[in-house]
Amino acid sequence: MKIDIPERKKLVLETRFPVRWGDMDAMGHVNNAVYFRYMETARIDWMVSVGCNPGPQGQGPVVVNAFCNFHRQFAYPDEVLLKLYVSDPGRTTFETWATMERAAEPGVVCAAGGATVIWVDFPLQKAATLPGWLRAVVE
Repeated sequence: MKIDIPERKKLVLETRFPVRWGDMDAMGHVNNAVYFRYMETARIDWMVSVGCNPGPQGQGPVVVNAFCNFHRQFAYPDEVLLKLYVSDPGRTTFETWATMERAAEPGVVCAAGGATVIWVDFPLQKAATLPGWLRAVVE
């Protein structure tokens, strides 16, 4: 199933990842699971940059859905340019989206993905209302 990234979204982070030799699989290209690691790292870096430092005694983000569409391969020694976007804040959730390009070929999307993030009260193990400060950042 292909999921399209919406037109209406907010760019919140651009970051780069060097492709490591160990990121590749037996076919000589970056293993599919590594794309999810790139997106996870960017998402966490952005959350920390806006003051979201969750702990088990409080509230914080949990990914409830993640996807990636693969268009072109990455291989060593490529450098990945990842652009992270956010959109659609709801009562307890918001969406994150990512495009991944070769840094040497800006504008050519090699992969695109995203995740639905839900805000959780960890001690209660229940969804919680998005904090106002986070809603303001996402909108």
